[in-house]
Amino acid sequence: MFRLKLYQRYLMRETLAAVFLVLLAFLVLFSFFDLINELRNVGNSDYQLGHAVLTVALNLPGLVYELIPIAALIGTLYALSTLARHSEITVLRASGLATSELLTTLFRVAGLLALLTFLVGEALVPFTERLGNEMRAKAVSEAVAQQGFTSGLWVKDGRNFINIRTVMPDSSLQKLRIYQFDQMNALMSVTDAEDARFDLTAGWVLRNVVRTSLDGEVSRVERLPSMTWQSAVTPALLAVLMVAPERMSLFSLVNFTRHLAENRQQTERYEIAIWKKVVYPLAALVMVALALPFGYSHNRVGGVSLKIFAGVMLGILFYALNGLFSNLGIINAWPPFASAAAPSAMFLLAAIGMLWLVERR
Repeated sequence: MFRLKLYQRYLMRETLAAVFLVLLAFLVLFSFFDLINELRNVGNSDYQLGHAVLTVALNLPGLVYELIPIAALIGTLYALSTLARHSEITVLRASGLATSELLTTLFRVAGLLALLTFLVGEALVPFTERLGNEMRAKAVSEAVAQQGFTSGLWVKDGRNFINIRTVMPDSSLQKLRIYQFDQMNALMSVTDAEDARFDLTAGWVLRNVVRTSLDGEVSRVERLPSMTWQSAVTPALLAVLMVAPERMSLFSLVNFTRHLAENRQQTERYEIAIWKKVVYPLAALVMVALALPFGYSHNRVGGVSLKIFAGVMLGILFYALNGLFSNLGIINAWPPFASAAAPSAMFLLAAIGMLWLVERR
């Protein structure tokens, strides 16, 4: 039966305690700023203080997802620096503990944090993000989507081009227009509807419909109180409007990317988001490796406070690089995996270089 050694349990306990303490401090700080930002909307329509507090609470899983790697860096750095200040790292090394063994122990901590990051990102963040946005939109009487162009939202579905003026929080549509083309890209019909609601059995039910059919130079106009419309565009597909790609689940990202690809639309942003969902949890492994060399330095090199400051700066740099490379990847059409993995790869190379210098001492 596999059992951890005493020093391994001690290191893991101290490191995890420091990581979660740092994570808690970050959550309190960022939630405070989010609450101040939400207070600006209090009094707008039905949006009250309770809505603001609930919105901030529903944003917490997203903050946890984003901050775990940074908390892993700062928490591990703090734990190792404290152990080094008490000469505990020196005693362990003098007892024959190799750097690889210490790194393996820290990787166990990072593995737990990576698993937590993945579970939070897949199970909690998409649900709470959408719920928070829906609640906020209903309270302030906002539409979910009037984006893309001044004419509203445009979606391609096979040979159809769909213009939706407004998507409401309950996924109903307002001011819908459907352009249908034939195989020769000739316009066959234009269908206007005042609104549309989705029925699980019938599909979309359009109300107050005006349908203009074109046959050569002849056109025919029909006015219908309602009609059904079958489409691959569903409320689940439109739900991506409620959640940023980085906050969507991996399953939803893959499905939406496939839909865009089938309709020959750009998928770069969502492909990068898919790879980030895979790579980002592994950043915790890189962060603990980057923090390890700091544990080998004594107070004569720098106090614990200086190392914590260095950790905060590195964490901010990592966060900024994640956003930067995602945008650069979209602009320059870089491979999605390279755009998603570049920040972690850069920090991994820095960690390897620092560990190599430590071993050469």
